[in-house]
Amino acid sequence: MSALSVQAAMTPEANALYQQACTLEYQHDTQGAVAKLLEAIKLAGDEAMLYTKLAGIYTDTDEYDKAVEAYKKVIQLRPNDAFVYISLGNIYETQSKYKDALNAYNEALQIFPEYKYNYLNIANVQYQMGKYKDAIENYNLFLSTYSQHTDARKSLANSYLADGNYENAAVEYEKLYMKNMQSFDNFSNYGLALFKTKNYEKAAEILECAIERNPENTLDHVRLALAYQELEKNELAQAQFKVVFEQNPELQSLRLDYGNLLADMGRNTEALEQYNSYKASYPNDGRVYQNLGIIYKRLKNYDMAISNFEKAVSMNAANTDAKKDLAVCYHIQKDYNNAIKYYDEVLAVDSGDYDAKLNKAIALQAVHKYEDAINLYNEVIAMRPSDIAQNNLTEAFVSQGLEDLRIHNYSKATEEFIKAISRGTKDSAAYFGLAQAYRACGVNDKASEYYEKAIAMAPDKTAYSDEFAQFISEVNAAKAQQTVTDSAEQNGQSDELDEITLSLDDDSKTSAKVVHPVVTELLQPADKTSEITSAVSKKTSEAAEITSAAITAATTGTVSSVKAADDEKAESAEKVQPVQDSEKITQQEQTAAQTPIKSTEKIPETPAAVQKTPAAETTTALETSQEINPAAELEKSKSLIAIADESYKKKKYEDSIKNYKEALKINPSDEVTLLKIGNVYKIKNDDANAINFYKKAIFVNPVYADGWFNLGLVYAGQKKVEDSKNCFNKVISINPEYAYAYYALGLAYESEKNTAEALKNYELFVKYGKDSKVVNQVKDKIKNMTK
Repeated sequence: MSALSVQAAMTPEANALYQQACTLEYQHDTQGAVAKLLEAIKLAGDEAMLYTKLAGIYTDTDEYDKAVEAYKKVIQLRPNDAFVYISLGNIYETQSKYKDALNAYNEALQIFPEYKYNYLNIANVQYQMGKYKDAIENYNLFLSTYSQHTDARKSLANSYLADGNYENAAVEYEKLYMKNMQSFDNFSNYGLALFKTKNYEKAAEILECAIERNPENTLDHVRLALAYQELEKNELAQAQFKVVFEQNPELQSLRLDYGNLLADMGRNTEALEQYNSYKASYPNDGRVYQNLGIIYKRLKNYDMAISNFEKAVSMNAANTDAKKDLAVCYHIQKDYNNAIKYYDEVLAVDSGDYDAKLNKAIALQAVHKYEDAINLYNEVIAMRPSDIAQNNLTEAFVSQGLEDLRIHNYSKATEEFIKAISRGTKDSAAYFGLAQAYRACGVNDKASEYYEKAIAMAPDKTAYSDEFAQFISEVNAAKAQQTVTDSAEQNGQSDELDEITLSLDDDSKTSAKVVHPVVTELLQPADKTSEITSAVSKKTSEAAEITSAAITAATTGTVSSVKAADDEKAESAEKVQPVQDSEKITQQEQTAAQTPIKSTEKIPETPAAVQKTPAAETTTALETSQEINPAAELEKSKSLIAIADESYKKKKYEDSIKNYKEALKINPSDEVTLLKIGNVYKIKNDDANAINFYKKAIFVNPVYADGWFNLGLVYAGQKKVEDSKNCFNKVISINPEYAYAYYALGLAYESEKNTAEALKNYELFVKYGKDSKVVNQVKDKIKNMTK
């Protein structure tokens, strides 16, 4: 309302007093102004403008309660004035009476919804009340009209951060940062949002800026330390942790994180000190006992490791990772019964845990429970064959055969010895035991044969020769007297045994298998001291092992078969438990102290990051010659490829790679040469470079089926079943008659126990396959799977 309208509505006396009050206010005589207004109100008590002016002066002099009373009088006189409610809301907000302020702003919104700035008022109050989602909604409503309002966008970013919506928070902080880098002052929060979204490289960059502006902010040092740790910049991370503890020596909540870093760096003794310091302050945190157990296990102090793992399990009965480590420690100390107990508890949660199942089988074999061990070995081999499982299964058959022989169960003993021998055992005890079983059953010719084989395998064992001599004497005496032993009468199954024996006999003469002693210790992987990030023993993946013919012929660039998988190593890396710290460093935020678990990101079918011409390989003949003869260049490229092919045949892999790359300088879009380089890297077990060049091959030719297929093989070898399936399906979409893609898919689905899909793809391989030998093998496989 304007001054003219006021004068028109007021009595002359009241208007004069009002004008005097305005003059006194201008002269900063607020007391005098208030006195004049109160006099005017006595003359014109129903004039809203007098109360509005009075409320404004009270607000300016911080007399908020009086101002509120004055505004309430205005509302009585003018109940539809939205701006009076907004003024009242401002006062309540100043007094931190956020509920009253929100009510006042909402009243104004009902009266005048077109006033967009009121959305900002409402959002600010909701933020103060912790109603972050509501605040976010109203900040966005305001910014839809006033998109350049910096403070509103900053508040929106803070709201996203407070609500745990770190991705959107990072987006909003990025907008602010790019808009005005010089005046940007939210480095700390921006760094936190980036850290929470696992953008550690960018987070470290922003947090460095935050620390440069405020080196005393301990929280930023913490976040930077953790970001460096995620980036495996351990020395830099350690330097930041040292700053943190210099600034706040009592900050025990981070000792666990620091211990994890030291463990990653292989500084086990220092890690123990940090864990013990943390334990003194947080004795009820089971993670510290688990981490202590891992370090003691690494130091081969198994008694202390067991003590700490037991404590961790007692505090969290669902902690299967600690149970798995506990089982391993008991196993190493040859306390097999306790080891089996904890393997069982692990398998009760995850029946497909390969390591636990194999180690349990080994422990069962160690306590002479051979049949249980045999059953488990068969399950393990069905999941994924390994030399340890195969060799131990063979020896378990020998041991069980000897046990059955001892209790005179000759028929069962015979079956077990035959199985061991058919599997290629070179344990003379299997042959000697089979001889004894045949002798007991009256099958003398077979008994004689296997006595002779046992003696030939172990001529130094005189017990074999002595018993064989006794047996021969008895047989000769029996022949002379034309008698039949009781054993022969009671075991009239010689025909069947003859048939089995002949088959095995032929095999034993033609097989030349390597002797593998039985593994009586657990499957104990190498300790990886540089990869400690959690307390979870790394699970061996159950992904498909593609174990067919050789990988793509490097001299032709074509794929005709599936790559043989690398030998199973069954590694199970020790890790230290990631930290979730809840102690506050400041009164405003919790320590960002959890080290997130890293995940494997899926690679898209056509990776955008792959350049047609890699930066390191862009040099062409233009650098040395101004004129190019295309025919000559083509011949040069062919020559280089031929030289590279020859080097590959001679296993001079570095030379072959060098010449293939020289050829690429002439024709960087040659997908076949790119594939060949990938093949050489794969042979060198350099999966990263193999993947890189296979992806380059399919980038320059997206319908290059061989490139997709070989990429799928690498993923299969890395146990990335889903990624490998995507590649093989891509091959089929390009060439529906690409037989080995179906075979590879069948193996992948079989590894996932999806029998229906596995059979479907095996049958398609049989339909399109050209190699009759492999086709017949797959047909047999199909028959076995459909029994």
